[in-house]
Amino acid sequence: MLTDAQVVDVIDNADQNRFELRLSGDLVGILGYFALADAPPGAGAGVGVVAARPPGPKGRGRQAPVVSFMHTVIVEDFGHRGLAALMVGRSLDLARGYGWKVRPVCTYVQRFVSAHPEFRDLVVPVEG
Repeated sequence: MLTDAQVVDVIDNADQNRFELRLSGDLVGILGYFALADAPPGAGAGVGVVAARPPGPKGRGRQAPVVSFMHTVIVEDFGHRGLAALMVGRSLDLARGYGWKVRPVCTYVQRFVSAHPEFRDLVVPVEG
């Protein structure tokens, strides 16, 4: 269980193509992503932080970048505390702020989006 003294951060580590969950500074989880087209804009910012490279306006006829959320991993010692859900939710918030559409390849992300309708507008179906 999390304590009040622990600081939870979700940041976008664009160099590693992943969102990172840090608990009081320690890396305890990742959500790997893959941009299907050009490198997605706005990478490098954490939740509540202004993006280092804010996404430009989509403009007419220009589609939002599609980014696949590939896998979600939480360090075993930190499992069963709700941290994966927290990381996925904040990662989807960042994706929305960047103007991304998300292809949930990861089955955990698929289940999360199914249970949280507020994120369904971001989802692009996984092609079978």
